Amino acid sequence: MKLEQAIQSKKFRNEVQKAGLNILYTAWWLKTITYKELKDFGLTHEQYNILRILKGKHPQQMCVKDIASRMIEKNSNVPRIVDKLEDKKLVRRSQGEVDGRQTVIKLTQAGINILASCTIKINELYDKMLTINNKEAEILNTLLEKVRERE
Repeated sequence: MKLEQAIQSKKFRNEVQKAGLNILYTAWWLKTITYKELKDFGLTHEQYNILRILKGKHPQQMCVKDIASRMIEKNSNVPRIVDKLEDKKLVRRSQGEVDGRQTVIKLTQAGINILASCTIKINELYDKMLTINNKEAEILNTLLEKVRERE
C-alpha cells in the first residue's frame, strides 16, 4: 500500500520527510503483524527480542545490562520483562559468579523450544509479507543505515 493511501494524505514537506514517515509507518506495520504471530505464543516483541539475544549467547549467561544494550527498543524495562519470562519458565535468573551483585540470565530448554517455534512462524510471515528480494534488501539496509548515521 502506498503511504499516501495508508495515512490518507499527499502533503509532505519534501521526499525526505515522506521517507521518514514511510519508515515509521512501515516499522509500525511490521510490529503489528509480528505481534499477531507472537501473541499465539503468549509473547511480546520485547520478550521475543530478549529470548533471541540470549540464544545468541547460549549456553552462556548474560547480565541484564548487556541484554538491555542489545535491545531493539532501547527504553524497554529489561528487569520487568525478564520477570515475566522467568514466570513463564523461559529463562532462569541467578547471581553472577564473578560479581554477586550482578544478575545473570540464561535460557531454559522451554525458552529454547518456544523461541524455535516462534522463529519459524516469524520467518514464514516475513517470507510472505516482505516482497523484496535479497538485492533490494541489501540496498534498503544500506539506506536505513545511512539514515541512522548520526545515531
